[in-house]
Amino acid sequence: MNGIGAVLIEGPKACGKTATALRIAKSTVRLDEDESARMALTLAPDQLFDQPTPILFDEWQVEPAIWNRVRRNIDDRGQRGLYILTGSATPKDDAKRHSGAGRIGTLRMRPMSLFESGHSSGDVSMRDLLNGHTQTGSGAALNFEDLIRRIVIGGWPSLMDADEHEARSWLRNYLTQIAEVDIHALGARRDPRNINRLMAALARSAGQAVKVTELAKDVGGPEGPIARDSLYAYLDALERLHLTENAESWRPHMRSRTRLRAAPIRYFDDPSVGLAALGIGSAELLADLRATGFHFESLVMRDLRIYTQPLAGTIGAWRDSDGNEVDAVVSLPDDRWAAFEVKMSPTAVDEAAASLLHFASKIDVSKHGAPGALGVITSTGYAGRRPDGVHVIPISALGP
Repeated sequence: MNGIGAVLIEGPKACGKTATALRIAKSTVRLDEDESARMALTLAPDQLFDQPTPILFDEWQVEPAIWNRVRRNIDDRGQRGLYILTGSATPKDDAKRHSGAGRIGTLRMRPMSLFESGHSSGDVSMRDLLNGHTQTGSGAALNFEDLIRRIVIGGWPSLMDADEHEARSWLRNYLTQIAEVDIHALGARRDPRNINRLMAALARSAGQAVKVTELAKDVGGPEGPIARDSLYAYLDALERLHLTENAESWRPHMRSRTRLRAAPIRYFDDPSVGLAALGIGSAELLADLRATGFHFESLVMRDLRIYTQPLAGTIGAWRDSDGNEVDAVVSLPDDRWAAFEVKMSPTAVDEAAASLLHFASKIDVSKHGAPGALGVITSTGYAGRRPDGVHVIPISALGP
């Protein structure tokens, strides 16, 4: 807010965008609820801006014309921190909507990390890891069973004090709203059954590069695969609702000529969404720990994105044609980077550490620089740096 005319906060419904913006805003216009405000945008738009700033325009995508009005008012007033826009969906590209570059900054908001919800000690700092500092700490903030329950409940502010039964009921209603109402509000009619099948298919393949042809079969169900164009439209709808987020392929300078795989890895913004789509809870997860590992990875990816966002970092995945892979590579604009393997079981740390060291040996550090850290993120235990230089990090010890 101190550096630009307006800030757009984007994220899935119920992640806390409005509640956060209300802490800063001095005036509020709720475009999704206030019919008179929507009429004023057409009849007397200046009235909406004749209020103490910062002005919050909540759910701005309901009336996309507000975008150009905000942009124009920033130009006319030449001040910073004037407006906040929140949106739980991204409208389609519109030639009539001008770029907000230099005027409107975008902030992605996600459900809360374990550190934000009070379920991580934060002893291990992502910032310090990327600066090459040795980190120690305890993952005692959560035992294993409680961690599994946090995967099911998720990081939704409304569910911080909810038990698992209450959370699963809330999430079922949440997904029903998405499939039957919010998808249609984007301006395209989609079959809710196909949306539900797509979310379940994405949940079953969490943390994996899934072929579009396989997704088409799962979504089509007994009627056969749906058309590729239809599938991409469904995937686009989930992205525009900020429910999914891909880890694109990280392409470093390599010492070898090994061919890298470029398919993105698909994740939900919060692991609870996938589990709700599958209709399973902690009992089922504890009965199938191999499958649980993939949902644990989704939780870790959510938190990694949140902890690296203040550093302007991005998350990628590295996979080569020989079957070698690294779950998460954090990259910063100044070329600092770190690589992490996600292993729910502490007994898998040795193998994961060896994989990270093998991966690091392939990077041409003369062109790409040495990693700030290599780390194995696990479920429980203590954090520290092994003699081989690889950090072991319980997720309930990780923080910004």
